[in-house]
Order: sequence, then C-alpha cells, then structure tokens
Amino acid sequence: MCGAGLLFPVMSGFAKFLGADYSTLQISWARAFGHIVFMLIFFVPRFGLRMLRTRRPGTQLMRSLMLFTSNAASFLAIVYIPLGQAAAITMMAPLLVLPLAWLVLGERATRAHIVALMVGFLGVVILIQPGTAMFQWAALLSLLSAACYAVYQVLTRLISTIDTPETSAIYSSIVGSFGMLLVLPFVWKTPHSARDIFYFCSLGVLGGTGHYFVARALTYAPANIVAPFQYMQLMGSVVVGYLFFGDFPDFLGWVGAAVIVAAGLYIGWSQRGSR
Repeated sequence: MCGAGLLFPVMSGFAKFLGADYSTLQISWARAFGHIVFMLIFFVPRFGLRMLRTRRPGTQLMRSLMLFTSNAASFLAIVYIPLGQAAAITMMAPLLVLPLAWLVLGERATRAHIVALMVGFLGVVILIQPGTAMFQWAALLSLLSAACYAVYQVLTRLISTIDTPETSAIYSSIVGSFGMLLVLPFVWKTPHSARDIFYFCSLGVLGGTGHYFVARALTYAPANIVAPFQYMQLMGSVVVGYLFFGDFPDFLGWVGAAVIVAAGLYIGWSQRGSR
C-alpha cells in the first residue's frame, strides 16, 4: 500500500500536466487503457489467459466503474486545485472504508471509530473552507473521488478471496478502457509532443502497478487495517506538487490534512489486534 502511495502522486502530476491541453475523459481513458495493456504484457506470459476468468463478473465490473469514476473526478479536480489539497481530501477514502467494510464485509467498527470518521470530515471542512473565498468547487470532486475509491477498496477486499490479485488488477480498468470508446471520438485530441505521449503512456503503467499493489495488499490483510497506509500518497503529492507546479499547502491545508491523517491512523492503530 505504501508503494501504491508513492506511484499515484507521480501519475497525478502527469495527469495535471495533460489536463491543461486535453480532455479529462481522454486522460482517464489513456490511464485505463494503458493499465490494461501493461497488465496483459506483464501477467499473461506468467499466468496465461486463465487469469482473465472471474467468478464474480458483476462485482469486478462495479469495481472497475468505481475506479474509473474516482480517477475521472480526481483528474478533473487537479486541473483546478493543487495536488496536495486534492490528495488530502481523497485521504478520506480510508475513513470511508470503515463504514463500508462494516456493512459489506462485516469487519468490526466501534463507536470510537465512528467518532474518528466524523473528525476526518472536520478535517475536510478545514481544507475546503466552505463559505469562504478560498472555497473551490473542484474540492467536491476530490471528495467524490474518495467516496468511489473507498467503494472500490471494499469491493477489492470482497473479491480477494474469490479471484486472484492478477485477475482483479486486469478487471479494474475494463470499464474505463472499453466503455470510454463510445465517447472517445468526441473528445479525442492527438498528442502534439513526445513529452505528452510519454505522459499518456506512463499513466497506465503507474496506475496499473499501483493498483496491483493495492489488490495484493488487500489479499494479505483486512481493508480497515491496510487502507491507512495509503497516507504515504499525501506526502508524495505535496512533493510532486511543489517540484512540478510550485504549489505548497498553506497553514489550514496542513491542519486539515493532519486531522484527516490522525483520524485514519487512529482507526488503523486500533484495529491492529483484530486479526
């Protein structure tokens, strides 16, 4: 999960570069299609075509839809807001995993965990500052991204005892790769530089590898224990945002992020002995 947290910020940085000139839908398709191609090249020689078989196609397609929606919302958000702020808001995902894992997976949640979830939402309010001049509507897209990614993680955990991580890694981008072909002709813009081609191609490699790490992590441990380790992504996003775009969180940004991370880490720490 830490490895995924290091790869995703770089992917987001490339997507933010591309977002200045290309449609978010085209960027999201490139991320999903590149993911499929990279995973097939990497896994088929080792596991054969049997890895494409799934015993829960409906669950896999729902996972894929949630991941595509999360990516599309995130890529659109970072066009308008700094990477660090967007990443801090999407760090609500581990907290949102808590009630979802309770409802769907039966993983234990206590009253203290619910309080931690509410504290995490307080951190989001501090970050987006609703009702002030600092409020950006794009911050709500990051919150949508977090919600969809939380559903994706819980469904990944649900399917982890049925399909292999390799199968889940392939299916996670099915919707984005092939569903988007219906609208891609209407938003397509041919890349006009070698740098842009490199960025487009890198999205799938970075995202595919990261989500394989997520699927593998959730095979080894419950979702509510593993999920908080993705907070590595927050620091990575701050570094990438500063190095690539000169963005650096302000004081309230750090406070809000700290509140969210503290709430998530408390949940992870309190679950350490559950299994």
